[in-house]
Amino acid sequence: MSNQNPGNTDDLYETVKKSLEEQLTGQQVEQLSDQSHGSPQQPSRRTFLKLSGIAGGGLVLAAIIPSHPAGAEDLGSLVGSVELNAFIKVSSDGRIIIYSSNPEMGQGIKTALPMIIAEEMGAKWEDVEVLQSPVDDRFGTQGAGGSTTIPRSFDLMRQMGASAREMFIGAASIAMELPRNELKAQNSNVSHLVSDRSLSFGELAALAVKQAIPDPGSLVFKDPEDYTIIGTSVSGVDNLEITTGMALFGIDTRVPDMLYGAYHKCPAIGGKAISANLNEIKEMPGVTDAFLVDGNNRVRELLSGVAIIGTSTWAVFNAKKKLNVNWDESEASKDSWTQLVRRANQLKNDPGEKEVLVKGNVNKEFARKRNKTLTAFYQYPFVSHFCMEPMNCTAHYKAAAEGEKDTLEVWIPTQFPAGAYPVAKSMFGLEKDQVTIHQMRLGGSFGRRISTEYVCEAIEMSRRVGAPVKNTWSREDDVHHDYFRSGGFQSLKASVDRNGKLVAWQNHFMGMSIDGRNASGATLRNSEFPMLNLKNVHATQTSFDIDTPCGPWRAPGANTNGFVVQSFINELAHAAGRDHLEFLLEIIGKPRWFKPGNTRSLNTGRAADVIKLAATEAGWGRKVPRGYGLGLAFHFSHAAHVAEVAEVSVDSNKKLKIHNVTVAVDVGPIINMSGATSQVEGAVIDGISTMVGQKITMEKGRIEQSNFHDYQVLRIPNAPTVDIHFIQSDYSPTGLGEPALPPVAGAVGNAIFAATGHRVRTMPLTEEGYSV
Repeated sequence: MSNQNPGNTDDLYETVKKSLEEQLTGQQVEQLSDQSHGSPQQPSRRTFLKLSGIAGGGLVLAAIIPSHPAGAEDLGSLVGSVELNAFIKVSSDGRIIIYSSNPEMGQGIKTALPMIIAEEMGAKWEDVEVLQSPVDDRFGTQGAGGSTTIPRSFDLMRQMGASAREMFIGAASIAMELPRNELKAQNSNVSHLVSDRSLSFGELAALAVKQAIPDPGSLVFKDPEDYTIIGTSVSGVDNLEITTGMALFGIDTRVPDMLYGAYHKCPAIGGKAISANLNEIKEMPGVTDAFLVDGNNRVRELLSGVAIIGTSTWAVFNAKKKLNVNWDESEASKDSWTQLVRRANQLKNDPGEKEVLVKGNVNKEFARKRNKTLTAFYQYPFVSHFCMEPMNCTAHYKAAAEGEKDTLEVWIPTQFPAGAYPVAKSMFGLEKDQVTIHQMRLGGSFGRRISTEYVCEAIEMSRRVGAPVKNTWSREDDVHHDYFRSGGFQSLKASVDRNGKLVAWQNHFMGMSIDGRNASGATLRNSEFPMLNLKNVHATQTSFDIDTPCGPWRAPGANTNGFVVQSFINELAHAAGRDHLEFLLEIIGKPRWFKPGNTRSLNTGRAADVIKLAATEAGWGRKVPRGYGLGLAFHFSHAAHVAEVAEVSVDSNKKLKIHNVTVAVDVGPIINMSGATSQVEGAVIDGISTMVGQKITMEKGRIEQSNFHDYQVLRIPNAPTVDIHFIQSDYSPTGLGEPALPPVAGAVGNAIFAATGHRVRTMPLTEEGYSV
């Protein structure tokens, strides 16, 4: 099987993974640029500002955070010696341009971050135009993942806006010969609080650029009570273009003289192409070339395959269907889901290979005759990301004349655009200054577009044919060669005492590993709820080594643990003869923050608040008709506390109808109410869709599913009403792309039990005979 973890070369996946892990654990280490010699320095005026030529003069404002080394290239007066993360342009005609540096993949970040800037700046939102920034070191880390963009960027965006505001006030103070404390920036103007005098930002732009840069420590941010933009519902800045079919996404890319490419890899992961009917393929309509590619034997870069080049996507897709390839599968994957299930069932009563957490004495509690002890075995499958926009990349590799350097230009819908730099260097020998990257809007990602293999394929095809090539995967390619959410198994045992209190918890977690390292989301953490809340815990892990590629999938780890843990807690509540809400709140316990100041640590007070709110809004405890049931679940992930109550009905044929899901969320202040609502709705629907009927299986290393007919997504008529309630606490804002997904499977499963008395322990529900 091909190596998924390259040796000493730059490994983008590991770099991104490490970055996300640091972000998720709050362990980011700030670094100053080389010029600062380890000590803070004041940014110069040239670092912060530049006079713009737009409409005859204006202001460019750059926000600086000394967290990453500056690039070596000369960035002129726009950046100087420190980094530029995002910037504002204000033209003399009053137009305000705010650049968004992070990838937009449907999470609404292209709207939310500029809203923060505009709020602190005192701008009127109607005056703001949001543009996607280029990929450049001036903008710092340009990436999205782990629901970290808002928590990482909130203070920086506020600093950007507040700095601009103070410079406009300084300019107005000079222009109107008035003291600063009598002036206020609002509605894209600086107004005198005593009289009716005011000047617009456009009128002040040329003078504002000459003002001293405010010391970041001196900035005073707006009181949330005075917000006019943050916390409101703002339509996405790209919504009009999306709904009218404008070219925004990677798959829409068109460049002059562009050809189209399709890349065919072995159905068994890691197989090598030996020969193919290339001459026949070359004769097909619209095909201009076809050739074998050896690749570098790395799944995350360029596996061996067959490239087909043509004048349209239709032409190369049709030709690919006629391919007849001789594969060497001697080192290809032999993975079998059937064998994995069999092995897990054989080991479910074993103690586990590695201890994760040991507290107290679970065996002592299990041995008490007056205690009730339950065991349960839970199972969940591999699943695909199934992004609506398949993987694609357009690349133009330009071979230079003798004595000059080759160059590369790529158009990528990816979560980390700069990820193309290390593969361009390791695979094609190109330095950073030889590569230009255009970040395109993503048609969904959910963790899938962190890898770069589809980028490498496009670059190689372009290099071979000497023209720009758009590499587009078919839906079948997208399913067969995904980085799947790994399947897994959990064998649980727990005891409740004669008072119905949970007194012991044991979990043997069985997950996947690749090349001896746990797959994404396949690690049982010692902080997993409810283990920190209990006195007697024994948690272990056993890893099954596989070759099938796995990667981050919306709320890694939490998306399966939420189902298992919350379902088993419901089992225990029922065995104890107690109401689930009461039982869960008892486990949560008194208000406390396990790691005060660390938003990635469970806060039981916030947890109890969302649980109570969801229960109240759903009418927990009310009578429901026969065949109906209510189910409750809570999960803490990505610094967010989320509780959900599902209401379902099930008929005698196991036909399931999910009527309503009530959601209570605490992620701190909400930036864009419209975007936040969409994220929660999307997460709930995605979680239900996955739970109901999605499953990836493999035999002899081949993925058995291929398209919508055998990997079904939830249809609109089957989607529930989603009733959302936000607790806008005073804590720092956190991300919302993922945390509303983990509780929903547990809530639905518990509701099914309440309606039928049947306990769901296997996903998807079709495995247990249910349909929607």
